Amino acid sequence: MHAPFSRRRRLAITCLILAAAGPGVGSRAASARTAELSGSARPVIEQFLLAQAGGLPGKVSIRVETPMSGALPACDALEAFLPAGARVWGRVSVGLRCNGDGSTTPAWTRYVPAYVAVVANYYVASRPINAGDTVGPADIQLRQGDLSALPRGVLTNPQQAAGMVASNRIALGAPLRLELLRGATVIQQGQSVKVQSQGSGFVVSTEGRAMTNAAAGVAIQVKTQAGQMLSGIARADGSVELPN
Repeated sequence: MHAPFSRRRRLAITCLILAAAGPGVGSRAASARTAELSGSARPVIEQFLLAQAGGLPGKVSIRVETPMSGALPACDALEAFLPAGARVWGRVSVGLRCNGDGSTTPAWTRYVPAYVAVVANYYVASRPINAGDTVGPADIQLRQGDLSALPRGVLTNPQQAAGMVASNRIALGAPLRLELLRGATVIQQGQSVKVQSQGSGFVVSTEGRAMTNAAAGVAIQVKTQAGQMLSGIARADGSVELPN
């Protein structure tokens, strides 16, 4: 009989504590953490992030939030920067530096949370693709979404998958990623290949034997009939091109 009463008593005490704290305390705290930043610092950060994201595909949108420390001090000479190694999409922490005059305006540095969304086209598998399968146009399907919420290396151009071979199994609907694909083998180890070197107004060619397998565009070593080892790039037609 005592155990149920004890549980009811603990529940009643918990309710009294929550009521005393006031309604919506948790929601207000969450709102404070995610409130958008106001003031002159916001456009400085937005312009900085837009410039940094200029080379990204798709439509970029930026949300700048108020840091946990609260509103930023006043400053007329703000400079935004990113920490070393930070990427420019998804959730980022933007450094903001005030170059004060040392008297009326002291110098300070703060870090401001922001979210950079990049909405663009990307491609998924339209069927289960097994390791070793060559990926064709019928095997990929267009999607649109926030690239910052997807794995790195997701394909945004269908040409990136043209003629590629799956190195792992790719499930139906899974985003296609560069690390899941490899080039089709155009030269087999031990194969006799033509080795070419081109220059201004001349082409020199010889025969050799491939020392490894290679896909188009991949470096490969070739042993000539004279026993010389040459390094070149495998071409789609099965020949090897030597660097100039």
